[in-house]
Amino acid sequence: MSSAAPASASAATGRSGGEQRRRLAINRLKERLPTSDPGVIDRFLARHPVPLVEGRHATFVWRGSADEVMVRHRVVGLPDPLVLRPLGATDLWSATIELPEGSRVEYHFDIVRDGHREEYLNDPLNPRLAQGPFGATSVCAATGYAVPDWTQPDPEARTGTFTPMSLRSKALRREQQFSVYTPARFRELVRYPLLVVHDGYDYLDYASMATVLDNLIHRGEVAPLVAAFVPPGNRLVEYANHAPHARFVARELVPFLTERLPLVDQPDGRCVMGSSFGGVASLSTAVRYPEVFGSLLLESGSFVFTDIGDDHGGGPVFDPVVRFVNAYRARPRRVANRIYQTCGVYEPLITPNRSLVSTFRDTGMDVRYVEARDGHNWENWRDRLRDALTWIFPGEQKFIYE
Repeated sequence: MSSAAPASASAATGRSGGEQRRRLAINRLKERLPTSDPGVIDRFLARHPVPLVEGRHATFVWRGSADEVMVRHRVVGLPDPLVLRPLGATDLWSATIELPEGSRVEYHFDIVRDGHREEYLNDPLNPRLAQGPFGATSVCAATGYAVPDWTQPDPEARTGTFTPMSLRSKALRREQQFSVYTPARFRELVRYPLLVVHDGYDYLDYASMATVLDNLIHRGEVAPLVAAFVPPGNRLVEYANHAPHARFVARELVPFLTERLPLVDQPDGRCVMGSSFGGVASLSTAVRYPEVFGSLLLESGSFVFTDIGDDHGGGPVFDPVVRFVNAYRARPRRVANRIYQTCGVYEPLITPNRSLVSTFRDTGMDVRYVEARDGHNWENWRDRLRDALTWIFPGEQKFIYE
């Protein structure tokens, strides 16, 4: 589990929390209002990047005419929506929260004007955006968070090759497309480990996974590997403990790739991974076919379960997930050698993920569990890839030569 949060800035400086909050930039601005100087807010915004991050505090700001201004987020523990208040008679609105060091939060604004509500607006004062399948989202990064350098293109890192492939799946009853990554300096005489990636195209588009693989392999931190990036059909069906999907992965995809590429043909040389529902698909595939994958990489798995009753709160799409997780918790068993499991402390799934750690360990599986001060999003999952992949396929791993 993640280590305890670092000491607050107020403790480090000797200031009380109340005194530190009074000295925040937004509160110093309030003390100057009202003023006859029309440029005071313009100069304030020019001096202070938005959101304003000061020690353990973050202040969200909106400027404009409105009846109501709200921040929408998915941070468990904070009011949602977070209501902003106007500064006196000005058109500047603000709300301040405590945000522990190292945190990263994605958010939108909702604005009400003349009875009309505008939703999912990005922060016009904040250029920092995260991309995702449903569009861009504004980002607030707390003190101590930085985008990892290994997620950024490195001109010295040779790039791997992507080859589009497809196979006719009897299990899924369709032609299944996917893309296969082979590392730079790929050689037929080397046996490579295999990584199967659920929501594969999203990992490439929104989690910079091609760049991550290129960089970590170039640095010698991760063994050169082959990765199959597989997109879903109807993911809410096929990823929710769906027998045809598990059969496709274990009995069709893995043999198909093993016949065509020089792969390590044993469980320790294979890992299946996914996030959210993709985490459920990875675990359920391993439960149905425990002899195929030696490692699982589970990011913010949607492992919803019930201890009593059937009101799990997730709606009908979660019903098969709940039945699957309930059944596994009732009769847990070893389905892989190792599991790397991670979840954001700000997401609702943190409780079921924490609960499953001991369940997995009790079966004898080696579990590495990591929490992040982040939410249910692609950049959180991106930021965990280095720790996960260096543990599952470390750079010093020995290859098997023919």
